[in-house]
Amino acid sequence: MEVFVEISVIIAIAVVVSGILHFLKQPLIIGYIFTGIIVGPSFLNLVSSSDALGIFAHIGIAMLLFAVGLSLDPGIIRHVGKVSFITGIGQVVMTSGVGFFIALTLGFSVISSVYIAVALTFSSTIIIMKLLSDKGDMESLYGKIAMGFLLVQDVIVILVLMTVSSLSEGFVLSSFAFNLIVKGIGVLGLTFVIGSYLISRVTSIIAKSQEFLLLFSISWCLALASFTYYLGFSIEIGALLAGITLAVSPFKHEISAKMRPLRDFFIVLFFILLGSQMVFADIGQYIVPILIFSAFILFGNPLIVMVIMGLMGYTKRNGFLAGLTVAQISEFSLIFVALGVTVGHLDRGILSLVTVVGLITIAGSTYLILYADNVYAKFSKYLSVFEKKGNKTDDRKYHKKKTYSCILFGYNRVGFDVLKSFEKIKKKFLVIDYDPEVISNLAKQGVSCRYGDADDSELLDEIDFSSIKMVVSTIPSLETNLLLVDKIKKTNKKIIFVATSTQIDDALALYEAGASYVLLPHFLGGHYVSELIKKHGLRVGEFSKTRDKHIKYLLKRKGPGLNGIE
Repeated sequence: MEVFVEISVIIAIAVVVSGILHFLKQPLIIGYIFTGIIVGPSFLNLVSSSDALGIFAHIGIAMLLFAVGLSLDPGIIRHVGKVSFITGIGQVVMTSGVGFFIALTLGFSVISSVYIAVALTFSSTIIIMKLLSDKGDMESLYGKIAMGFLLVQDVIVILVLMTVSSLSEGFVLSSFAFNLIVKGIGVLGLTFVIGSYLISRVTSIIAKSQEFLLLFSISWCLALASFTYYLGFSIEIGALLAGITLAVSPFKHEISAKMRPLRDFFIVLFFILLGSQMVFADIGQYIVPILIFSAFILFGNPLIVMVIMGLMGYTKRNGFLAGLTVAQISEFSLIFVALGVTVGHLDRGILSLVTVVGLITIAGSTYLILYADNVYAKFSKYLSVFEKKGNKTDDRKYHKKKTYSCILFGYNRVGFDVLKSFEKIKKKFLVIDYDPEVISNLAKQGVSCRYGDADDSELLDEIDFSSIKMVVSTIPSLETNLLLVDKIKKTNKKIIFVATSTQIDDALALYEAGASYVLLPHFLGGHYVSELIKKHGLRVGEFSKTRDKHIKYLLKRKGPGLNGIE
């Protein structure tokens, strides 16, 4: 019962601390670690049942890595495979190399320097996915590239954790080779076979019951984690592989949604326990290393990515935005160093050092990513050194240099119908979209289009708005639309500007800024349904006719970026 009361008090404190961090727009992971620091021996000293919390923490890590495995989509690599692979490998090699040199220079031992250097290379896939999703940039080119090289990092994590697990009982070359190569390949091969030929069929059968699907997912996660632990690897490896096998299932989104509350609860306890184990008596001697390593991650890592992408011919903007996604260390880094402490390679002081670096870089990179466009606008003119001259790999233009009557920003669900209207009134139009796949498909259809982001001031400066009659933005971001209306009205006050919004207050702000009309899709949808009810009443036949017309319309619209896929 003491454990129950202890966890209850700790969770209550976590609510307060995380609420403050949420108000500051920080990832809650920081709040969890701060909670651990507060309830740890350095402050309130409330953690007495560390063994019980440790068990919950291991379950949390298993479920966290299971969720990461579920999100690993190999399709990302197919679209941006080359740049993601080269950038991912290049960033890991350069970051670990520079990090190792810095650690040695600061007086750390060789083994500690290796662990610190490797820990600095990993970025948080989960945090980046959350931030990019919140910004609506998951489908952007830089977002796809970032997710691609984060996937490469995750693969490297598997190999690194397998290596450390193999060394847990002392280094014997033959045993190490057997564990890492034979057992490792065997586990990966078995996982691939099960994922490819069995899991989809099994989940299709049991998915009829959502409770059964959840139970199966938990049991599969824990079973594979236990299996890899039995073979001498960590449970984390098994959990990650369990998620990867289910990533090919058509029900992976349902599984992820069902597992999330359970995962979030246990992962809270892991990071609280991690924070409670920080040894602040040792932090004082690490102040300088902490500041140096944090500065290297916040500024050095993005520079490394910018250099690599610049050499591959990408624009400085995409290099800069992608670079910011590696400006923090991840939960993998903390797990990796914690594993090093467990196997006796490191003392807890190194874990505390890396944890503080994680706190600083996660907090700093969150603000950098959320306000990336504003930061880029201020430093853009200084970043040209990272950009090759001449044609760019990502500067995709599928139109001739001529004047247009209309411009559409964002070819998504709404944009499809807007283009049909442009065609009916026989006006020349240009489509600008930040999804390279959408642009490629439009180009194949002979539509005048180009890759670009409406948030890019440099792109807007290239456009001659003086002869344009109408601009339509299907982008719901208030900041983006305010930037557009400002650029447009400064050049041509007679332009008809149609914006999109999801909030009434935002719509009113756009009208005040000079928008000609603001589209609110949710309100229009409700209005349309009400008109159907007024028109058809309760006549089933009329609704059937409308249904058939709607099905034909949806089939015509089916395609990348148009069929409801986010």
